[in-house]
Amino acid sequence: MTNSKVFALAAALALLAPALPTLAQTAAPAGNAVVARVNDTPITERDLSLAEIEVGSDLGNLPPETRRRVLVEYIIETQLMADAAGKSELAKGPAFDERMAYYRRKALREAYFDSKVRDTISEAAAKTFYEDQVKGLKPEEEVKARHILVKTKDEAAALKAKIAGGAAFDVVAKESSQDPGTKDNGGLLGFFSKGQMVPQFEEAAFAVKPGDVSEPVESQFGWHIIKVEERRTKPLPTFDEVKERILNAMVHRKAQAVAQSLRDGAKIDILDADIKKQVEDEQKQTSDQQKMIEEQIKKLQESQKAGAEGEKKAQ
Repeated sequence: MTNSKVFALAAALALLAPALPTLAQTAAPAGNAVVARVNDTPITERDLSLAEIEVGSDLGNLPPETRRRVLVEYIIETQLMADAAGKSELAKGPAFDERMAYYRRKALREAYFDSKVRDTISEAAAKTFYEDQVKGLKPEEEVKARHILVKTKDEAAALKAKIAGGAAFDVVAKESSQDPGTKDNGGLLGFFSKGQMVPQFEEAAFAVKPGDVSEPVESQFGWHIIKVEERRTKPLPTFDEVKERILNAMVHRKAQAVAQSLRDGAKIDILDADIKKQVEDEQKQTSDQQKMIEEQIKKLQESQKAGAEGEKKAQ
């Protein structure tokens, strides 16, 4: 974000701060209604939409009504400075013309992106992708466990004996564990599935029945004793939980395809020597990787063909 945008947003938030506790919920915007005027210049719902695209990511998790008010203040600050710039004749000269050309190019790029990329990706397509992926997922087991980490096997064995004698695992963990990340929480690791822990720890954890405590097990961090509290089949994420990630991934892939198509149909000359060399090196590396993959596929196909012919002769 440029310094001018930071200034305008900061000013908008400063103006808004005294009113934050008393803001009321606003009605849904209608069409392209005018929401404010600055010296007879209208600020419309469309202006708010464009401002949201420009600076919305910098507003964090503000409530909708507060966010809307901040955007209005931001546009007011922008219009006031634009009016002042016009009176100061800053909208003249090659520097301003170059800036306008740059922003026109940027606006055209965003319009094309919305039309050819973003608007072509629907929530229905994302849901179809989600459902196809879920069908192929196998149920995965996970365990909920606590652990105690110490330096030696003898220490771990002594603590296991103490727990077997009636001491509470979480209390012993708080007193004796050397894992700063879980000690204060009674050694609680929460649920985890295979592949998330170091192999020795994971093998021991999945071998323990709920309610039991493992024998001392060594890992790269020291010696552990593990108590498994629960086993379950890991729940699959719901569509709502992953919808945004799927949509973003689909938009990203479509954008790459569209950009590559445009590049393929264009003549692009990079004149900066350093950048040109970087591009050429990357293209060569990609080409070499593609050739290697093609050779591997060819060898595999030849091997499969030879095997099939051998089986045919044997028959």
